[in-house]
Amino acid sequence: MNNGYVELSREQWSALRENTPLTLTADELEELRGVDDPIDLTEVTDIYLPLTRLLNLHFTGSKQRSSVLSEFLGRAERPVPYILGIAGSVAVGKSTTARLLHTLLARWPEHPHVELVTTDSFLYPNAVLESKGIMHRKGFPESYDRRALVRFVAEVKAGTAEVRAPVYSHLEYDIVPGAHQVVKSPDILILEGLNVLQPAPPTSLAVNDYFDFSIYVDAKVEHIRTWYVDRFHKLRRTAFEDPKSYFKYIADMPYDEATEFAVNVWRDINERNLVENIAPTRGRADLVMHKGRDHSVQRLVLRRT
Repeated sequence: MNNGYVELSREQWSALRENTPLTLTADELEELRGVDDPIDLTEVTDIYLPLTRLLNLHFTGSKQRSSVLSEFLGRAERPVPYILGIAGSVAVGKSTTARLLHTLLARWPEHPHVELVTTDSFLYPNAVLESKGIMHRKGFPESYDRRALVRFVAEVKAGTAEVRAPVYSHLEYDIVPGAHQVVKSPDILILEGLNVLQPAPPTSLAVNDYFDFSIYVDAKVEHIRTWYVDRFHKLRRTAFEDPKSYFKYIADMPYDEATEFAVNVWRDINERNLVENIAPTRGRADLVMHKGRDHSVQRLVLRRT
């Protein structure tokens, strides 16, 4: 492929696994997969093992570059965490991708300490969103505390011994007051979220300026819409039934009414955010994973430089 990219079919990509071992069991995969995500061990073997091999090689190369800098400066520099960004639409499966990579990468001896943080943790609390009049735009770029997110990633990249991130509850649909995730000098930090590839305002740094590698999980809009509605109904039968759930009222809706509600939310919020803000950042990724209707990755586009 021209313009600095190489396009690979599923078969071509799978062949790049070489002898990378499968270190994941079916039971472990069951724990990692997202709601209504049909991913299986074949997908792990064909797609994720070659990907972890690529990332391991890239990680090793970044460490070698750090050693060169240390030699040039004539002093030992503290290890610099490797930062991996994962972007994509709501319901496209990026969270499953992040959890899988979190588990698989930690089983390589070169980088056993892997941390996973989602940008949901940097959403403004609901009270702030309501005061700004943008509760209906939750998930859009303006609903995040961008400065806090960039500061968090910058501190991790600088090798700060402990960096704290807020905690977001999907059950309560809000930031948990006083709760924090503590990140302690990881070998690799995985940052997953809708807008991690979003460009920064003029004269500011973007969060992806700190990335060593980035992945965009892609699919046709009509397929993601179907996955979103299917997942919505699965959540109605599970998480939404919890008395503490922010969406408890939806669990009691008749099926047709709930379907109409989900379709409207997709059209007015998630698809709009995808088309206006998320999809335009796809070209900034180092790797784009294109999924087919059945959720399996069929094609990959890798940046050469």
